[in-house]
Amino acid sequence: MAKVVIIGSGIGGLSTGIILARLGFEVTVIEKNRQPGGMMRSYVRQGVHCNVGLHYMGALDEGQVLRRCFDYLGVTADLPLVRMGTDGPIDRYLFADERLGIDSFDVPAGFAAYETNLRAAFPAQQPQIDALMTMLRRSASQFEQLDFLYSDRPAHSWFEHMEPLGGVFDRLGCSPGLRAVFGLPSVLIGVPPAVCPQFYHTMALASYLFSAWRLTSNGAQMADVCAQRLASLGGQVRTGDGVARIRTADGGVRGVTLASGETIDADLVISTLHPKETLGLLPPESVKPSYRRRIEALQDTHGMTAVHALVPTAQHPAFAHNLFAIQTEASGDASDLIYVQLRPSERPDRNLLSLITSGHEARWDRWQHTVSGKRGEEYLQSKTDFAHRLIGQAEKITGPLNGVRLLDISTPLTIRDWTNSPNGSAYGVMRSTEQLLSGALLNRTSLRGLFLAGQSVMAPGILGTIIGSLATVQFIIGPERFRREVRI
Repeated sequence: MAKVVIIGSGIGGLSTGIILARLGFEVTVIEKNRQPGGMMRSYVRQGVHCNVGLHYMGALDEGQVLRRCFDYLGVTADLPLVRMGTDGPIDRYLFADERLGIDSFDVPAGFAAYETNLRAAFPAQQPQIDALMTMLRRSASQFEQLDFLYSDRPAHSWFEHMEPLGGVFDRLGCSPGLRAVFGLPSVLIGVPPAVCPQFYHTMALASYLFSAWRLTSNGAQMADVCAQRLASLGGQVRTGDGVARIRTADGGVRGVTLASGETIDADLVISTLHPKETLGLLPPESVKPSYRRRIEALQDTHGMTAVHALVPTAQHPAFAHNLFAIQTEASGDASDLIYVQLRPSERPDRNLLSLITSGHEARWDRWQHTVSGKRGEEYLQSKTDFAHRLIGQAEKITGPLNGVRLLDISTPLTIRDWTNSPNGSAYGVMRSTEQLLSGALLNRTSLRGLFLAGQSVMAPGILGTIIGSLATVQFIIGPERFRREVRI
């Protein structure tokens, strides 16, 4: 039985571990933090769970692609899910720029309903909407079947789906308003529409149009469900002692050394850390210079700053949809946004208000050489000031928020220290048309027995990361065995 060490216990590490354990590998997942889950895991402040990277998921209805993945992993039955969009929108986009010709747009469940809303919002753009929906439906159908994992089609045939979304808009003559609405999902995975391959935009938008869901609990429960599933298959998750070094010899991996000094032998090592962070775990002489240059040159997605607060339930009822307050450029492309959720908390008399916006990295730059918990009072005050300003901006769309009690504020520095993501990148390597070649096949490395998984190898999000795990497993066991034994 081949021994596998997986570095990192986010959804990438846990899903890869579960798949390999099902295939008969001896799996050990190593996590530096005290609890598993990475950005999937929520954390607790004043008895309330604050979600980090898991807010809602798509394509979880019976037979849909994420549901099939969860079923294969064996976790569906233990995840308490509620469907969104049954009595209203999934998302509501709110635009401040009058030049767009639209101040709001509701994203409903279903492709037909989405198309209907587009046509009502942009009556002068019917031919453009025809073309966009044809493109979306065609790509979504191929994506849902996971053709790129199971098909014998040559890799170059998929480049027809890699045209930049901005180029599609230009070619079709889309208005700024239509660009703003249709293009927003690419921004939500950290890629500007101008350089977002159509395939990745489809993954982001289509999955929620198939169906959208929230956990009725929190990300910590999902992390624990995945860890328990791995344990039931004979795997283990070790926490509180991270990997300090990947051991190599004769062009291949031999195992890992932990921060405590303990060594673990392994036939395979899979790192779900950012590729740049993985480089830092390797002996310099073990990495080919060309591979090092390629990885170090990769451009990453931006960070994010998040504010969590409690508000009185009686004055501020939870809402079942997400709100996006969006600032745009003249072209319609989003320049910044605030993501707003107002959900029940563990306290019946208080709802949880979560606000997420871009990283605003320059604001936190002076503390980049500090570590979490030791940044000082000025940093805490700067976070508090930023939170109050963000709440003030949110009130323009929610109305006055009375009785707000701050729970926590996280910045890109928080994400950097918690998940080892360079500069606090929220979505890992940017999947842009400018990096199609340099960012391709990141699952494989120049070292025998070393593979990568996690959000940087395929796409971010729960679905994108699990698909990346499947692709990594395919590289490990080969396409024939994969098609035979891993049926999603």
